[in-house]
Amino acid sequence: MKFTKALSAAIIIAATAGAVSVCSAQNSASAAVTAVPTAQSTAPYTEGAVWQITMVKTKPGMSDDYLKALAKIFKSTNDEAKRQGVITDYKILAGDAATQQDYDILLMVEYPNMAALDGLRDKMDPIGTKMVGSEDQRRQLAVKRLEIRDIMGDKTMREITLK
Repeated sequence: MKFTKALSAAIIIAATAGAVSVCSAQNSASAAVTAVPTAQSTAPYTEGAVWQITMVKTKPGMSDDYLKALAKIFKSTNDEAKRQGVITDYKILAGDAATQQDYDILLMVEYPNMAALDGLRDKMDPIGTKMVGSEDQRRQLAVKRLEIRDIMGDKTMREITLK
């Protein structure tokens, strides 16, 4: 009987010691993982959202006509894309052109990061169809806009915040 109690006590002690050593090993392993210093960038800024920017030059006297077209197409499409989480935001900036060759309108669409641009057409085509119409209808509207504006260029730029 004494032997059985001693054996039972030894088994309990061994099991407890084993559990403690496993927990201790796990804590040591996680401590080792968290104790490794993380390398930080020495850049004087942090990276933020990504903007696709289109520089537009409206033809003389056509700014209001172009802005009316944007209200129907650009606004409705981007409002839906924002609602679906495809884009973060969008903006239109209008101002005077500095030279005859300069743009007077900036169209800006904000994405949370570069990865959001992957497969973008697959995300945006259904929205364009829903808000504007078929691919042929969208093409006809694009051709019509050629009469009132010229695209001076496009850029994709990352927003940065200085440290």
